[in-house]
Amino acid sequence: MHKEVVPEGKKVNAEFYKGVVSRLLKHIHQVRPSAFWSRDFFLLHDNAPTHKAASICQFLTKRNVTTLYHSPNLSPPDYFLFPKLKIKLKGLHFVDVAEIQEAITDELKKVQTEELSVAFQKLYNCAMVLTLN
Repeated sequence: MHKEVVPEGKKVNAEFYKGVVSRLLKHIHQVRPSAFWSRDFFLLHDNAPTHKAASICQFLTKRNVTTLYHSPNLSPPDYFLFPKLKIKLKGLHFVDVAEIQEAITDELKKVQTEELSVAFQKLYNCAMVLTLN
């Protein structure tokens, strides 16, 4: 899992997002070199304007990255990951943003690969149902 935190006051525009995707590709290269070289992965995007910016599309096309777009209600983070984080962190009080980030990172590290696989299989099943209708 790759995560990044947007610095306070920073806007997520195409230039910023290109940096995020570039770091993500480096991370994939480090942890899954065979998937990186075979391009046996895809980037799941919602329809945010930053994700669909021409410069981002060109950047990803140039690097031969397969991109899938989805509606927000099909997003595994929205229906699986964020509710799980909310349950774990509900009622806790934090001193500062760094403490929140640390708590979230700790919880993300606890998410099992199998749980993510199930969430993405549900996404695939939903997408197939929508495609067939």
